[in-house]
Amino acid sequence: MRGVIFDGKQTQVVDDLEVREPGPGEVRVALSAAGLCHSDLSVVDGTIPFPVPVVLGHEGAGVVEKVGDGVTHVRPGDHVSLSTLANCGACAECDRGRPTMCRKAIGMPQQPFTRAGRPLYQFAANSAFAERTVVKAVQAVRIPEDIPQTSAALIGCGVLTGVGAVLNRARVDRGDSVVVIGTGGIGLNVLQGARIAGALKVVAVDANPAKESAARRFGATHFLTSTERVKDILPTGADHVFECVGRVELVREAVELLDRHGQAVLLGVPPATAEASFLVSSLFLDKSILGCRYGSSRPQRDVALYAELYREGRLLLDELVTATYPVEDFDKAVEDAHQGRVARAVLTF
Repeated sequence: MRGVIFDGKQTQVVDDLEVREPGPGEVRVALSAAGLCHSDLSVVDGTIPFPVPVVLGHEGAGVVEKVGDGVTHVRPGDHVSLSTLANCGACAECDRGRPTMCRKAIGMPQQPFTRAGRPLYQFAANSAFAERTVVKAVQAVRIPEDIPQTSAALIGCGVLTGVGAVLNRARVDRGDSVVVIGTGGIGLNVLQGARIAGALKVVAVDANPAKESAARRFGATHFLTSTERVKDILPTGADHVFECVGRVELVREAVELLDRHGQAVLLGVPPATAEASFLVSSLFLDKSILGCRYGSSRPQRDVALYAELYREGRLLLDELVTATYPVEDFDKAVEDAHQGRVARAVLTF
């Protein structure tokens, strides 16, 4: 079968991958579409350290092909969106409804793939850049069949992370003010999360002026190409600032833009050893800096919620898909993403 692999030096599209049968509590899914997320590119450029060789991809949707023993919530033929949370479901964090904090949900990559007899790692417990993958059953969330797979694929990372950061982590309330730094795939979802939450003023900041139209469509009430004029719109600062780029200097700016009781939410991924600096005294007015993993999501609940919001026209998915590419055109998709020509490139099988 076809898939995109990274061997530590280069990426390539191959056609001789194999994936094992699903074991107890697992599901094999035939992928239809997968979004190209910046995290995939961060593995390639070394920003995210990961063992190789690895099958890339982590934002996908498809059809259940086979289930292992004990799996009852999905069955062959079901349409599913895949999450990256291979959480155990039994630890204290899972029991508290915090699966993103499950210690078994990160840092334990499996090797369900082989190529010419050699095992390959699975990225983010998912590997959506393959025609088929095997995941834990908890990662497969059933979705209505009337949602296009190219759109449903984006729920599994961009939407869960961006919208989830607003609703689950920051808990933006009606009338709040929001600043979103960076309007790529995650930033656009933060914008629409703020809109859904009822934020009054939503300021999008992106150095690329061509992104204004999309930012406003997703929920921005104002658009700026730098943070310098944010205080003209929000003189006392913002209730919530989301940093979606992953640059340490922007982390400092996010903190400086906060109003009293404000919180800066960090979503961008800088290099693993990056350090940020800010004035400690600036936090004494009950300001907070919040990390956020995967939108603090509970995928089995949240994916179903976002699917229904989409069907009601309240959550935008189709508009996120600015271009689709057959998997063979992976390099073209990467080039367009790097050049900022697309908000989200989607690979199809």
